[in-house]
Amino acid sequence: MHELHLITGVEDESELSWQERSLCAQTDPEAFFPEKGGSTREAKKVCVGCEVRQQCLEYALAHDERFGIWGGLSERERRKLKKRAV
Repeated sequence: MHELHLITGVEDESELSWQERSLCAQTDPEAFFPEKGGSTREAKKVCVGCEVRQQCLEYALAHDERFGIWGGLSERERRKLKKRAV
C-alpha cells in the first residue's frame, strides 16, 4: 500500500488520522523545528507523553522527513536508526 502512495503522492486520510491526536498539534510548532544547534529538549518532553509517538516516528521514517522532531527523535537520531535497520 505504501508503494502506491509513493507513486501517486496521495495520502490516505486514515493513514494521517493519528496527527489529530498528537500532542504537538496542541503546542508551539516552533519547538519541533529548532534552529540548527538549538535545543530539542522541550519537543522531546512533549513526545514522551504522546499516544501516537510510534505512528509519528513511522511516518517520518517512511517519508524521509529531514527536519524537525518526529516521534521523539531528531533528524540525526532517525538517520542513525535507519542505518541500524539496514
